[in-house]
Amino acid sequence: MARNTYYAPQGGHPPQTQLLSDRAVFTEAYAIIPKGVLRDIVASYLPFWENTRLWVLSRPMTGFSETFSQYIVEVSPGGGSNKPELDEGAEGVLFVVEGEMVLTLGGERHVMQPGGYAFIPPGSDWTLRNESDAAVRFHWIRKAYEFVEGIEAPEAFVTNENDVEPIAMPDTDEKWVTTRFVDQSDMRHDMHVNIVTFQPGGVIPFDETHVMEHGLYVLEGKAVYHLNQEWVEVEAGDYMWLRAFCPQACYAGGPGPFRYLLYKDVNRHMKLNASAAYRGLQR
Repeated sequence: MARNTYYAPQGGHPPQTQLLSDRAVFTEAYAIIPKGVLRDIVASYLPFWENTRLWVLSRPMTGFSETFSQYIVEVSPGGGSNKPELDEGAEGVLFVVEGEMVLTLGGERHVMQPGGYAFIPPGSDWTLRNESDAAVRFHWIRKAYEFVEGIEAPEAFVTNENDVEPIAMPDTDEKWVTTRFVDQSDMRHDMHVNIVTFQPGGVIPFDETHVMEHGLYVLEGKAVYHLNQEWVEVEAGDYMWLRAFCPQACYAGGPGPFRYLLYKDVNRHMKLNASAAYRGLQR
């Protein structure tokens, strides 16, 4: 079984001698949150979570993420929550990058370690605890689930990326593969959270321009990204938010694989304000 190394932030505080300038950038089309800004003073806290802090990588707001939020959560030994999600309409994905945690989902206990992946449907009954003697760090991606009449919400599942066979992109000599945790044709799912891997020299050979919004957290390696006609370098621990239709391409420079956790919204009609206004007139 293959084992992977994932970058996890440790917090801390830089020395007074450190230069102020960094690679952080926030534009109307994309944002780069480099790993060096995930420090103690920018951590957040949540109600009903004990011995826990988190870094918010994206959140719905004007000019930024529209469809999802993404956290990196750090739970110290003995910490966790018996009431983790307060929004009954929210679905979630958990992905462990460091340490060990116990997820109890629908009454079933799961011990999750690095590479562990859980999909949590809206309205689920779940708890999360750290029963180990070291901190656990994981991603938590949340989205308001878009119910469709005649289609049931998907069921919960827990797996590990090491147990999922990656799928190679056509005509890439397996230099570009994607680990997909749900079937693309399953219309119950309105978001995909995958892992994309490029071997050194692998590329996205054109500027992708599409409706899906993206959140990308670099798990391993480094690359150069072409975003909205600008070149930026990213490395393990960096986070990218890409607005819908932001042109995007990349080149994996090596020396090892370049890998990232990728969010995108899928499988739903575009919301039309005119339609909403029309329905209001019919009432």
